[in-house]
Order: sequence, then C-alpha cells, then structure tokens
Amino acid sequence: MARENPHRPAGPPRLRPFYARTKFLLGLLLALVIYAYAWRVTEMEPARLWRDAHLIRPLIGALLKPDLVRRDLKTETHQTPFQLEPDGAFGFGEVPVPEQPGPLRLSRISGRIGDRLTVRGTGLRPDTEGRLYWVNAIEQEYPLASVRTDAAGGFEREIVVPPSARGRTQYLRLVLQWPAGGWSLSPTLKLTAEKLLETVLLGLMATTLAVLLAAPLSFLGARNLMTGTPARAVYYAVRTLFNVLRSIEPLILAMIFAVWVGIGPFAGVLALALHATAALGKLFSEQIESIDPGPVEAITATGAKPLQVVLYGVVPQVFPQFLALTFYRWDINVRMSTVIGFVGGGGVGFLLKQWIDFLQYHQAATALWGIALVVIALDYFSARLREKITTV
Repeated sequence: MARENPHRPAGPPRLRPFYARTKFLLGLLLALVIYAYAWRVTEMEPARLWRDAHLIRPLIGALLKPDLVRRDLKTETHQTPFQLEPDGAFGFGEVPVPEQPGPLRLSRISGRIGDRLTVRGTGLRPDTEGRLYWVNAIEQEYPLASVRTDAAGGFEREIVVPPSARGRTQYLRLVLQWPAGGWSLSPTLKLTAEKLLETVLLGLMATTLAVLLAAPLSFLGARNLMTGTPARAVYYAVRTLFNVLRSIEPLILAMIFAVWVGIGPFAGVLALALHATAALGKLFSEQIESIDPGPVEAITATGAKPLQVVLYGVVPQVFPQFLALTFYRWDINVRMSTVIGFVGGGGVGFLLKQWIDFLQYHQAATALWGIALVVIALDYFSARLREKITTV
C-alpha cells in the first residue's frame, strides 16, 4: 500500500460558501439593524391597509365615476330658518324667533348642536330627488341627507343639528333637481381637456428651451472634445453645473419661479426647462463621448478648425440620438408638469389640486383619467418616433 508523501504540496484550500463568511454575516446584521430602524422611523403599519380600507372606498368609487357627461337639470331651492340657542357661556341676547315660511317645516324652530329634528316637506314637485343642507350664519353648507318626494310632493326626514352650526340664525336648505333635457359634455370634461392641452404645450415649450440650452453646453461637457488645460477646466465647470441643476427637484424650481414670475404656466415652463437642460446636457454629452473617433481624426487631419470638426465629424453621429432623447424628455416633462401644477406651475395639475382640496373627487377623477390617457398616448408615440429615429 502506497504511503502518502509528507512533502507533497497541499491542495487548494476549501472555500466556505459566501453565506458562511464573516463579512457576509456582519453585512447581513448591519442591514437588519438599518431596516429595523427604517421600519420604526417610517412608522410602518401594514395592518392599517385592511383595517382602514373602509376610508378609501368612497374615494375609489368616485374615481371610477369621472364627471364626463351631464344631463341638463332644473333646480328648485327652498329653505327655512332655525334659531341656534346660546350654550350658556356665550349668550346671544334677546333675538326674535324666526317663522317658517314656504313648504318646509321643522319640528322645532330653535335648539342646540346635536339636537334631533324632524323636517317635513309639502307641496313640492312629486317624485323628485333632493338633498338637505345645513347653512350656518356665514353661508357654509353642510350636507345632511338625501330625500325623495312622494307622489303628493311631500317627504319626512329626521336630521341632527351639525357641529358646523355657527351664529344666530341658521337655515335648513332643500335643493331639488330633475332632468330637463338631453345629455352633453360636462363642464369638467371641457375644462380638463383645455388644461391637458396646456400641459402638453407646457412640456413642449420647456423641452424646446432645454434643447436650445443643453445642445451647445453638451459639447463643452464632453471629455473627448475638451482636451487641454483650459478646455478641461471648462469641462469640469459645465459638468458641475449639470449636476447642481439636476439635484434640485422641479417642484422646488416651480415654487421659486411662481414667486418670481407669478403663478401660471410660464413658471412651470421655466422650472421644467431649467431641470431638463441639466438632464439633457448630461445625456447629450455622454452620447458625444461614445462617438466613433475615426471621422473626427480624419477631419482633424485635413486641417479643419474645431467648429468644422464638430459640425462634420460629431453632429452627424449624435443627431439621431439627440432627437430620440428630446422626444423622451418631452414625455417626461408632460408627466412632471402635472406635479409642478400643484404649486402654481399651471396646467392640469393646478386644477387637480383645487378639486382635491374641495373634495370634488368626481371632477378630480376626470383629470386623473385624462392625464393617464395623455401620458399613455405620448409614451406610445414618443417610443415609436425614437425607434424610427435610432434605426435611420
């Protein structure tokens, strides 16, 4: 039996799997600590997603029913006064008790917040849908309930004096509505279409200004063109400018320009143009740095001037990519213009913010669906154009 040679060199050491190495275990432990801290800081509570799901259902229902078409309606309004009694600490003094003229009658004509009342209507339009509102002394409407009159034009409904009751004399208002004509496009849809066109043109103007600024700057920010000590300093200055401008969010720029030039689409154009200049400048310069150096060297060897080298050796190689990136940036600017509209940058975003603030979710749904359709269409057409341009 052969004996092992004690002087025989040992084989390669056996490597432990990566998950058993000390560095991996320490890195895993550090990652767990970071995520545990992040979980605490961001107040993650997944259980709230289903526990509070009932809060989002009315909103989702409204978003699925955008305000697109309307039927011409006739409206009939009636109201009756109600005297809010003092709470003991803040007396109103002697005030006359209001009468109840018209077809509405309350079971009590005075009371306090939280009191239950019965409202009766008589002599109204038969079989008609309506809504009851509580109107306080400063004309704030608070929706109470929906009603429907019977065949005799009457109804009865129990209500509660709401917390919004303020001042002395309040009013219970009834608004009846019924169809009186054919269907037509809603004012919301018409206004949304107008603002969507403004949004698309806002993105177009911002992209055009950005290209006019970024294209010449991109040649100064290309490493392969800016050789030599003075040119290298220009290269670093331009690249630093691109990085600084890209680090500022368009939302912040829109707020600055809204203060500078006023609320409106002009502020949005300037904000998007400045940010897009930095983004396109970086992308354009990277395209220039990846060109084939052969044509440049051949034109340089003929004694051409630097401008001629750029025009005949660089521009023909990067022009299709420049166009493709420009269309892509237009698509991005249209999407971003919706967000900057929230701070006064114009377009449909400003309109959307107003509707959300006033809890007009059906109108907001119209704007959201319109934005989605415009973005999908622009994304499709810009992708097709980029495909055709890059294959030329």
